[in-house]
Formats: sequence, C-alpha cells, structure tokens
Amino acid sequence: MITIFIAYLAITMGIAWWYSRGSKTHEGFVLGGKKFSGTALALSERATGESAWLLLGLTGYAYSDGLSAIWVALGCVTGIIFIWFVMAGRLRAETERSGSMTVSSLIAKKIPGSERSIAMLSAMIVVFFFVFYIAAQFSGSGKVLNKTFGLDPFWGIIISSVVVTVYCVMGGFIAVVVTDVFQSILMIFTLVVFPVIAVLVAGSHDIHIIQSIQAAGPQYLSLTHGLSGSAALILMMSGFSWALGYTGQPQLLTRMMAIRDQKGVQTAKWVATVWTLLAYTGAILIGLFGIAFVQGGMLGQEAIKLSKDAEKILPVMVVALVNPLLAGVLLSGVISAMMSTASSELTVSSASITEDMYSNFRKKQDSPKKLLHLNQGMTFVVGAIAIVLAFTMQDTVYGLVSYAWSGIGSSFGPALILLLFWKRFSRAGIFASLISGTISTVIWKNFFETPTGISERLASFIFSLLMAVLFSLLIPEKKKNETKTNKVQIDHNYLAP
Repeated sequence: MITIFIAYLAITMGIAWWYSRGSKTHEGFVLGGKKFSGTALALSERATGESAWLLLGLTGYAYSDGLSAIWVALGCVTGIIFIWFVMAGRLRAETERSGSMTVSSLIAKKIPGSERSIAMLSAMIVVFFFVFYIAAQFSGSGKVLNKTFGLDPFWGIIISSVVVTVYCVMGGFIAVVVTDVFQSILMIFTLVVFPVIAVLVAGSHDIHIIQSIQAAGPQYLSLTHGLSGSAALILMMSGFSWALGYTGQPQLLTRMMAIRDQKGVQTAKWVATVWTLLAYTGAILIGLFGIAFVQGGMLGQEAIKLSKDAEKILPVMVVALVNPLLAGVLLSGVISAMMSTASSELTVSSASITEDMYSNFRKKQDSPKKLLHLNQGMTFVVGAIAIVLAFTMQDTVYGLVSYAWSGIGSSFGPALILLLFWKRFSRAGIFASLISGTISTVIWKNFFETPTGISERLASFIFSLLMAVLFSLLIPEKKKNETKTNKVQIDHNYLAP
C-alpha cells in the first residue's frame, strides 16, 4: 500500500508542476484565466466540495447513526443541484460583467461606494472560517495515514499539508483544478467500487446485510433514528440544512465564476449532478455496510476502536476487506478528498487577502509579478496556521467542517442569493448578512445547539437571511436620479453667495 500512496503523491505533484508552468500571472493564479472547460471545473468543484467530511465524516455518521444519515445526504444533494442549476449561470455572467476574481469582490462591486469595507469584512470572514476547514482536512489525512500505514498522526498531518501547500504555492488555481480532476476520479472510484466489493465480500462470508443491521438495533434502519414528534422533525431539518450552506461557499462558487461561457455551464451542471448522486449513495452505503461487518465479526478488534472514532470506518474496512494493492488505490481516493478541498480553500484564502484586503488599501498600483508573489506567500502563511490548528483542535472532522460550513454559508449564502435575485437588496442588507451570519454561527454553536438540538447550519442561515431582508427594507439604496438631484442641490448651495 505504501508504494501506491507514494506513487499517488508523485503523480499529484507531477500534474501540479506540469500545468503550473504557465501560471505566471496574478489573474491566472487566482482564477485560472478562463482556461478550463465546464467539465473540468465541475469535477474540480465536486472534488473540492466533498472533502474528508464525505469520505470520513459522512461514512462515520452513517455507521454511528444508521439510515437517518440520509437526511444529510439529501440536504447536500439538494444544495449542489441548486447552486449548479439556479446560481451558476448568473454567477458567471456577473463575474464577466464586473471583472471580479473572488466572491468577496463580486459582492463588493455590486454596491459602488462601499467596495473597500464590504471586501475587507467578507475577506476576514473567509479567512477566519477557512483555517478551521483546512485544519479539518489535515486532521482527516492524519487519521487515514495512521490507520493505513501505522504512521503517527503528527507525521500524517505534516506530509499531507506540506504537499498541498507546496503545489498551491507553485500553481495556484490552475494547479488546484488540474489536480482536482485527477483526485475527483480517484474519489468516485473509491465511493462506487468499494460498496460493490463490500457486497461481494458479504455474500462470500454469508453475511446478510439487512438482518445484520437490524441485529445492531432497530434505530439503525429508522429514517429518524427511532425518534418521533418534534425530535424527529429537528433531526430531519438539521440534516437537510446542509443544503443552505452551499449557496455561500467561495471555494465552490469560484469554479462557476471561472467557466468560459454559458455552454460550459450547461455541461458542468450535469457532470456535477451525476458525480454527486453516485458519491453520496456510496458514502451512505459504506457506513451502513460497516454496521453489518462489525455485527458479522469481520473487522475483529478494530470494532472496539470504532466505538471511539466512527470516522475511521472506511479505512478500517478497506484494510480488512481488500488486498493491499487495491487498498492503496482506494485509500488514495480518501486522501484525494482531503487534499483537493484543502488546496482550494488555501487558494481562496490567499486570494481574499491579496485581492480583497491588500489591493483595496494599497496606495499605488503594484506589478502583477509582485501580486503573484504576495499571493504565493499568503498561501504558505494560511497553510502554516491551519497545520497548527490541526494539531490543537479536538473536534471531529464532521464537527469542524460543520462549523466552518455554517459560518461561511450563513454569511455569504443569503447575501449572494439576494444579490442575484432581488433588486431591492441594499448595502445595509449585505453588511447585515455578513455580520449576523458570522456572529450567529459562533453563538449558536457554543450556547444553543446542544440544548435545542437545532444545528447552527439551520439557525444561523435563517437568522442571517431575515436580517439581510429586514435591513434592506429599512435602509434601502437611494435611486440614481435621487442621488443626482441631491448632488445638484449640494452643488447649488455651495455656489450660492
């Protein structure tokens, strides 16, 4: 297995180096210079969107909670379909019209006069939550490498994080997209092929999957985990609330902004949809099959360890059920999920710092070469901070991703939806969305999620959306002719004796 993994790392670095040779401009580093087809960007978006959270977090959640995990899957699939079929075309058109290179600048340029303050605030939110998201990916890689090769999690985190940071610094957006395409193929191979292998192994060992899951407990085959009434409703709504966050994730939406033309959008949305349906079906099945294999005694002593960390169910099953060569390929798909997401978030974070913070406050125009070097430096700095967090944070991959997902999605999701589809959306509404989404996520996560059972993903998004609408109505934008009239009146008063 170690040989396969080393080969995977070498291929990833080789692809990144080869395609990054032409990434010598700031625009190319940030958004790829419109070089990619819709298919490539759809695969990149999917590889980015489905991180360690899908292959470790969701499989572990399905293993620990059973069929009720399907509400999370349904929420994610709904969110993905929504952003591709409803938002993608408008995002690409707005990007072309405004010349924006980040989601933050896209929002800021929509409201003339407040570009700097909106860009600065949104960039700070992106960087704050993304370091947690990147740390979750690095932490997940430590788990997989520890289970697969017995490697200390410390070195697992170091190896994966260094590789990701290096190829991001080399080629930026271009290197990330081309490696994403390769990694998305490995990921879907793991999520489609391994459930088939698991079924064949179960048949050969006379393990009846449905009966084995039932033997573990009736709640594992319940859509509500045995809950009823309001508790069941909260469970379903909290799971489905993952859909809301997709509307505001910059690491995903930048792929839509980078598509060359509208024809590319049409192709991309179908590629993304098919990939998603296959991936989520596979993830849920792997978790459920894990319950059956534990009941059937196929995982031996590892079953005891899984009671402490359910997120290791996929690597444990792969190592136990298939030969080392195939296991190396399948687990490379797991590592791919983490690396593709972390790399995208690194480039988005560095672009937010250079484009939305530094560029808006510099006193003179910098050369493209200087901006490129600054972007590369910021990529390295954000990567280093995420490595430190990966060592110090105690939350699960699922928990870390949920927190970061909520913060970003609740801050940017309402703002982007209203920006694209509501003409009365004002600058006051933008600030309300960004500020209330961030604050409500932090407060709800720490004080209200446990006692209420309602996730911060749902509560913070609804609150942010309501605040954005309310402040837009209370403090609307002045009409252009009204602004011109006021300006004429001011000029007249100034010139009057």
